[in-house]
Amino acid sequence: MRELLRTNDLVLISFIESLLDSAGFGYFVADKHMSAVEGSLGFLPRRVLIVEEDFASARALLSAAGLGAELGDERDA
Repeated sequence: MRELLRTNDLVLISFIESLLDSAGFGYFVADKHMSAVEGSLGFLPRRVLIVEEDFASARALLSAAGLGAELGDERDA
């Protein structure tokens, strides 16, 4: 799996999950339960990981949905 996005924005993650689900992509949201460690402060970002084969298509989907700026540089992922 490859990191598609890293963010603290739970609404953004929910939207991305909806888009990826609708498109049938395999993904995993890592660090969902880190709030127990951080004391529910929300400072640890969650990571959206995508199956390697779907990485480019998922980036294109999110860019088409207006989330290109959230993705950052592909080399960073």
